[in-house]
Amino acid sequence: MPWKAQHKEESRERILAAAAGCFTSRGFDAVSIDEVMHQAGMTRGAFYAHFSSKAELYAHAIRQAAERGVEQLDRLATPQQRIDAYLSQSTNHHDAACPLACLVSDVAQRDDQVRATYTALLEDFLQRFQSGAADSEGRRQALMQSVAMIGSLAMARTVDDPELAAELLDAGRALASNAVPGCTMAQAPTSTPGD
Repeated sequence: MPWKAQHKEESRERILAAAAGCFTSRGFDAVSIDEVMHQAGMTRGAFYAHFSSKAELYAHAIRQAAERGVEQLDRLATPQQRIDAYLSQSTNHHDAACPLACLVSDVAQRDDQVRATYTALLEDFLQRFQSGAADSEGRRQALMQSVAMIGSLAMARTVDDPELAAELLDAGRALASNAVPGCTMAQAPTSTPGD
């Protein structure tokens, strides 16, 4: 790859990494292009060499954030390990976590491109958690597991009571585990979420 093309790709990756953290922790409206570019160590003028709009950046950034999270989950061997790892993400709303959980209501207010990106990411998440054959029962189990995991993390990150957040995560862990045949729930974590 020629240096110029490599440099442009590296710059784009820096912008996406900065945007993924900013958007996932605070949503679309609370983040400016200037802030993303500052976090990436670049000027605003460089933004338009890579993206046509903030909405385009948002769609690409949430995809990158989700793909990085999935890569980490894919390294784990069992469904229970993936459930536990997913529900061990920080509930501190200032920390970036899974955009599927952090940006549920934010994405619902965005354009078709962003909503299509979220839908594709959710479908990918469902496929990764679908056990066994790709039949209607496997799909149903993946849906139940995903709703339990994403929903409990989203709610735990929203409330301001650490004990309630822990209860929500424990409930999500139990529901997700029960949705997987042969999956047994591990001991609930002893630390308070967000530590």
